[in-house]
Amino acid sequence: MPRLSVVVPLHNVEAFAENTLRSLAHNADPGVEFLLVDDCSTDSTPWVVDRWAEKLPGARVIRHEKNMGIAQARNSGIDAAEGEFLTFLDGDDWYGPGHLAELVRAMEELGCDFARTDHVQATGTERVVRRPPAPARGIVMDPRDGIAPADMETMVDYPFVWAGIYRRHLFDDGGMRFATELRTAEDRLWIWRLHLKARTYASLGLHGVFYRRGVATSLTQIKDSRQLDFIPAYDALLRDVLRDPEAERFLPKAVRTYCAMIAFHLGKADQYESSTARLLRREARAALHRMPEHALEETLRTIDSTRSRLLSRLRDGRKAA
Repeated sequence: MPRLSVVVPLHNVEAFAENTLRSLAHNADPGVEFLLVDDCSTDSTPWVVDRWAEKLPGARVIRHEKNMGIAQARNSGIDAAEGEFLTFLDGDDWYGPGHLAELVRAMEELGCDFARTDHVQATGTERVVRRPPAPARGIVMDPRDGIAPADMETMVDYPFVWAGIYRRHLFDDGGMRFATELRTAEDRLWIWRLHLKARTYASLGLHGVFYRRGVATSLTQIKDSRQLDFIPAYDALLRDVLRDPEAERFLPKAVRTYCAMIAFHLGKADQYESSTARLLRREARAALHRMPEHALEETLRTIDSTRSRLLSRLRDGRKAA
């Protein structure tokens, strides 16, 4: 049985697949399997995947007959994985040599359920290290302590699922699957659920995963209604939190983050398709009315005045300034 399964969803990434798969080769080891999930690519990605799969030790190719989205692509990899640990890599990102061995070594030493790592943000030739906002590094902590408080950046604000490694038991019995109804923001919901479910975690100072920003085909760059899936994602999160025994502890953070996401998208609404911008305003107003009133009022009272005015006007049906 492999020690580590690496799930790599790929969809129309012909410009980057060579670099991504070459980085896997630089991390190949008898204890590592690579699950290459081709999500019905229509460019040359399948050809690149097949060519590398022939020479990449531990590689298995999984193909979707129709495009199903990154959530289902990751789920397909999870379902096929045989390793004691799992991690993820997007099809346009890459690893530095030896990164996976360091990940596994850290997990074996710490014995925790999951660990999150730094990552290197790559924009053209620029490189910037981003760190998870954990209170400590290299020690075992309670994931629930990584959620609150509401007025600080915490671990649930670091939604990069590929910047981490996870023990197999978290996925047993169908657990910790990505929500396939979400086309975007599936990672944000997943990270919250991870912190609510797991018992132990750690933050690692490793810089071996490289996140490519500014890719035109990335879902972060789209301008249509897929951007609005953060609304059902956070609706699902609020339902999860309200059912949790520690609901009152986590509800302020969940509502404040939801409000911050609404304000963020409203701030760039003029970049979206006109129909999407109208839908955003309508659905965001409805979302504010669905939030628990006491938590929303506390959020509006404590966030910065610019966002507070924007959200209050939207909730009350007045035109935003």
